[in-house]
Amino acid sequence: MEIKVCGSPKFMEYYGTLPKSSKLYREIDNALDLLKEDPLCGNRIQHSKWPKCYVKAFNIQTLFRFELREGKRLIYTIYAKKEIRYCNVLEIFHNHKEYDKRFGY
Repeated sequence: MEIKVCGSPKFMEYYGTLPKSSKLYREIDNALDLLKEDPLCGNRIQHSKWPKCYVKAFNIQTLFRFELREGKRLIYTIYAKKEIRYCNVLEIFHNHKEYDKRFGY
């Protein structure tokens, strides 16, 4: 099955503003390559912990966290349409405090 990696408008806007020579851009780019190879390589987030805003905005059926260096995290969902599996990055968190706030910890 073909796998395509995409991003929410918010994520893509942020990612598009990063200088391509920056460490963070390269790290995210590498993470996206890994997700394209194996979208299940992140950590599955329990359904009971899903923020309602993701359910409402993206109608998610799965939710995963991909940990980057220095406490940064990508949040993504996986879904399939016909013969294509999509890995959609919803948001990036730069630190644990931002992540905790979104997830209500």
